[in-house]
Amino acid sequence: MTRACLRLSRLACVAALLSLAAPPAARAQPAPAAARFDAVLTKGFTADQPGAAVIVVKDGAVVYRKAVGMAHMELGVPLQPDSVFRLGSITKQFTAAAVMLLVEDGKVALSDPVEKYLPGYPTQGHVITVEHLLTHTSGIKSYTSIPGYFPKRIRADLSLTELIDGFKQEPMQFAPGQRYEYNNSAYVMLGAVIEKASGQRYEDFLQARIFGPLGMTRTTFGSNEPLIKGRVQGYTRDKDVVRNADFLSMTQPHAAGSLVSSVDDLAKWDAALTAGKVLKPASLEKMATPYTLKDGTSTGYGYGLQVDTLRGRATLEHAGGIPGFSTYAIRVPKDRVYVAVLANSDRPTASPETMARRMAALALGDPFPERTAITVAPEVLARYAGVYEAKQGRRTVIAEGGKLYTLRGGERVEARPFSPTEFFFDDDLTTLKFEVGADGRATTLLRYVSGSDTPERAERTADAPSAPPAAAGGNVRVDPAIYDTYVGDYELAPNFILTVSRSGDRLMTQATGQQQIEIFPLSETEFAPKVVEARITFVKGPDGKVTQLVLKQNGRDMVARRK
Repeated sequence: MTRACLRLSRLACVAALLSLAAPPAARAQPAPAAARFDAVLTKGFTADQPGAAVIVVKDGAVVYRKAVGMAHMELGVPLQPDSVFRLGSITKQFTAAAVMLLVEDGKVALSDPVEKYLPGYPTQGHVITVEHLLTHTSGIKSYTSIPGYFPKRIRADLSLTELIDGFKQEPMQFAPGQRYEYNNSAYVMLGAVIEKASGQRYEDFLQARIFGPLGMTRTTFGSNEPLIKGRVQGYTRDKDVVRNADFLSMTQPHAAGSLVSSVDDLAKWDAALTAGKVLKPASLEKMATPYTLKDGTSTGYGYGLQVDTLRGRATLEHAGGIPGFSTYAIRVPKDRVYVAVLANSDRPTASPETMARRMAALALGDPFPERTAITVAPEVLARYAGVYEAKQGRRTVIAEGGKLYTLRGGERVEARPFSPTEFFFDDDLTTLKFEVGADGRATTLLRYVSGSDTPERAERTADAPSAPPAAAGGNVRVDPAIYDTYVGDYELAPNFILTVSRSGDRLMTQATGQQQIEIFPLSETEFAPKVVEARITFVKGPDGKVTQLVLKQNGRDMVARRK
């Protein structure tokens, strides 16, 4: 449902209310400008694969609106500009706006404790407010990060009460207001706040106060059972093979991610929100203002909206990710630009975030530069290899075979140089810059994520580990069917679980609170990731079933028993 989860989410807002009833041809930009948007869209998606619908709005007018790809692969049905997609975490902006409507009605206060709407909720001695829920600063455990929740538990149809019961006993992660940590549980709880305060179901309240009045006929709660006109099939990708996405019950994302919509409706919504047709200006300003933690640090997140920059301009953004779908929406308020990209794959051939930000920059008349790789000597690249620690997490950089790689999403991705100290990624706006010391060795890594103007700063703390030969692409091959015997949760320490799962022919691991990474076979029972110096050995009991694993890392052997 996660750039913060990221991200399960990012957002948007737009200009004046649009007249979207006109035919697409009447709204098209002159060919030369439209061709530039076309080039971005068709570079990322092809007609015979899952694709995306896109809308670009400038000064209240739709300047580009198009869809490329298949709505239903098996039936050969193409996507249309008005196709209906799961939004994932773009839902959160609607939830936040609904809460603010109730604040304006006098039925909710941002300072209200959650127990007012959820009597008996175990706050574990803390005061958790509605505002903490809105800003991802509550400290409550996000249910989507509970080990083993995917793929089995997410399939069950649950009432809102049952959904909350499933995570409310989890230990608090930190004191409310102390830290920002993206949290789907919090937005599910906001769904309960809306229902309690309004006396209506979440979806009924949104229909009555937002969708109906704004004429958003393609937007609704995305339940699996009813027929929804224009709804497209969601897909995933296993290497180069497209398959139907994993099933999930849409009762579970609820107010954190269960809405479906079209790019046209998102543009209507954004225009109305910006024009004051939904909320009073003060309420919208609260939504668009980054929350400040107790230590004075800005989170960069308001209420259902990520606050960032694009080409030196302030933005409001949000991403969505949910089985079968990836989405992104961005608004540049001062320049009255809005872009939404909705894709029907959770592993799309192009990033909706990258595409949306690139198209927004085009609409601004300030496009991102096209990078061209240069040659940098291997001995220079070797000086950049290392482990870098940042507030956002650890980054590992490896120099190998005259190329530079980073660990991103559990896979090595090549970073290509466009200057002796600066690097880019194919089909990504993120760039890297290394600061070096007097000896020429890197001391600091600056990451300009998704073309942001402000870098994440990571200090070098160690040399890069050497990758095991097999993990780097050796010849060890095992039958992937064996992986099924390893799937499960392994307890490394109390409340610290290593979850092992299978994704097609790949074996994946994910430690509590960390990203998922792929591990590669060194033998039938021993595995290693590509870059981290670690080994995982699966141990079988007398009956031949796996009972535990041993994680070898940093000179330690850590035994994790299977739960």
